[in-house]
Amino acid sequence: MTPGEADVLLVVDVQRDFLPGGALAVPDGDAVVPAVNALGRRFPHVVLTQDWHPPGHASFASRHPGRAPFETVRLAYGEQVLWPDHCVMGTPGAELADGLDLPGAELVIRKGFRPGIDSYSAFLEADRTTPTGLSGYLRERGITRVVLCGLATDYCVGWSALDARAAGFEAVLVEEACRAIDQGGSLARAFAAMEAAGVRRVRMDAVAP
Repeated sequence: MTPGEADVLLVVDVQRDFLPGGALAVPDGDAVVPAVNALGRRFPHVVLTQDWHPPGHASFASRHPGRAPFETVRLAYGEQVLWPDHCVMGTPGAELADGLDLPGAELVIRKGFRPGIDSYSAFLEADRTTPTGLSGYLRERGITRVVLCGLATDYCVGWSALDARAAGFEAVLVEEACRAIDQGGSLARAFAAMEAAGVRRVRMDAVAP
């Protein structure tokens, strides 16, 4: 793959709270930072996403008395996994990871800021109807291929890849530049869904420098 003007690198949620020591740490999550930085030098277009929750967000287990993180509840739009409080807007945990160096990034999409709706995907929030605006932005810029990396493979990265395909974009996942939460078979399910949707999985060395 030789990145060109129709390609964008989509860097998903590489934030402090998802790194070791953070409120919702992804195992080995800090390992993606150098890989993402290297990829960022290979693409003419880079877009980042940032989880950005208000205090007391509906997806926080602390909002639901008697419930614990990683349990599920039913919200107005369907089943919702409950999470530890994380990426609260304006807090250090919501900041992009230390060491993330992407000076060419053209856009930061903040998601999950509506108090009652979670948002994994860079394209659609968890109610599956509320758009973030990313699809329209990419189309107006002439982008046809979305190359994904970041955290976590089985949630925000995977959902973004599936929604990229549903929106008509080619989607490619760079495996070394992602890490997963992988609870209860979630990574295997995500990979199966991505394969069925036509998301390609490649290694770093498949992306031309």
